[in-house]
Amino acid sequence: MSNRAIIVVDIQNEYFPGGQLPLEGIEKAVTNAAKVIEHARSVKDLVVYFQHESADSEIPFFTPGTQEVAIHPVVAPLDQETVLVKHFPNSFRETGLKALLDQQNIEEVVIIGAMSHMCIDATSRAASDLGYKTTIVHDACATLDLEFDGVMVPATQVHATIMAALAFAYGTVTATEHYIG
Repeated sequence: MSNRAIIVVDIQNEYFPGGQLPLEGIEKAVTNAAKVIEHARSVKDLVVYFQHESADSEIPFFTPGTQEVAIHPVVAPLDQETVLVKHFPNSFRETGLKALLDQQNIEEVVIIGAMSHMCIDATSRAASDLGYKTTIVHDACATLDLEFDGVMVPATQVHATIMAALAFAYGTVTATEHYIG
């Protein structure tokens, strides 16, 4: 086992067509995520999956027990891989992730998944703040259009802004082919 972990954040059916929150570019992101995961398995990196579930029954998405909350089959975990449930954007918050990484002597994390502007951002910042060497594979992540104060922000700009901010102070941001190459 290496000292690196791949953190697969919320690549769930909810984010695909037919789900409540379909993301821009999710098909490309999941294809790239599968490549990162395959590479991780080949070099014996730890692969940890996150599955977001809503803790509030009033929220109409990420409903526990539904098909939408399931991890997408393109990146399905193997039986021996860890799947942690989370209820917050930060994958470290109240999940046991840090304890697992410390137990496995992990020093470096590679983050992929959804949504760039929310869970990828929060998890990447937390990983860096906790002292892990942090890499974000940007084209293995996806997000959606946002609106603020009457201004529509296209998903491509949301994604680019978050990746630029993460690259500025929180980690290395790279593409799939560069990462696995």
